Amino acid sequence: MDEDANDFLLAPNLGFGSFLGIIGLHLVENRKQMMSMQEYELLNVKEDESCLKQYRKRCMKNMHERLSFAPRHGCVSELQDGKEFLEAVEKEHKATTVIVHIYEDGIKECEALNSSLTSLAAEYSIVKFCKIKAANSGAGDRFSSDVLPTLLVYKGGQLVSNFISVTDQLNGEFSATDVETFLNEYGLLPQKGIPELDSDDVEEQEVEQ
Repeated sequence: MDEDANDFLLAPNLGFGSFLGIIGLHLVENRKQMMSMQEYELLNVKEDESCLKQYRKRCMKNMHERLSFAPRHGCVSELQDGKEFLEAVEKEHKATTVIVHIYEDGIKECEALNSSLTSLAAEYSIVKFCKIKAANSGAGDRFSSDVLPTLLVYKGGQLVSNFISVTDQLNGEFSATDVETFLNEYGLLPQKGIPELDSDDVEEQEVEQ
């Protein structure tokens, strides 16, 4: 039995009003304890949210720092010969994806792919887009017109993907969006829409560190 309630039973001169006062006091104390628990849980939630926010900012800052070291391109570079081809692939930053279009003039699919890659190059400036005529590549005998257009994808100087007669996989007429979707299916393009860090976020992160 509660100690205060027991006192009520043992005290002959304690009135009913005093008993109600004791009960009311217990209700208030219990409510205070409940509020304290709620406040404690709320503080924990706010603390977790703050930690997540700081972690997200730290990740975003690290991502932007990594990307800031990668070269920017923004256009499709024309390679003149096999030597330039090798240099474009082997001397590029190891984190940069290099996409090379092997083409020839007068082939409708090659012209359409060149147009699509020009659009994508403007959107994915950290990807290096190149093109070279099959006859100038130093391996013209391997790239006859029936296997064009061909896309070769390199990273860190290594061939990671190759697509012979790539437009056959794009189902006839295609747009830059179709080519983008195709490359994304193989994970060959970086994620778009990385949010910018504003100056307040950067300053806050520096203070927190």
